[in-house]
Amino acid sequence: MELRTYIVEDNATIRENLIDALQELASVVTLGWSETESAAKEWIADHRGQWDLLIVDLFLKQGSGLGVIEASQDRSREQRVVVLSNYATSDMRKRCAQLGADAVFDKSNEIDALVDYCLALGARGSP
Repeated sequence: MELRTYIVEDNATIRENLIDALQELASVVTLGWSETESAAKEWIADHRGQWDLLIVDLFLKQGSGLGVIEASQDRSREQRVVVLSNYATSDMRKRCAQLGADAVFDKSNEIDALVDYCLALGARGSP
């Protein structure tokens, strides 16, 4: 199953590499992306129920990924929100979970784990 995914990442190089890797390795279809908290929140509000996976960085050009996670709290239980950040400390992982993130991955050493997570979601038939 293809995962309809929206990406919130302000670094163009990281975003493009992530999109390419996830499309190739994990059957991810990217619906779009944003670089700011406000743009991401607007997209989430306008596309309720139309996505399977939201991948969020914590540090954005404007605002924070924490606000994006919070804005996605009323999603359906089939929809998943994951954090991909260089700031995946134990305290930040706990805070993300409190706000409703389903998983947190460190950009520097957990990209393979993110791919595995996406593959597992796709294999279930619905995320």
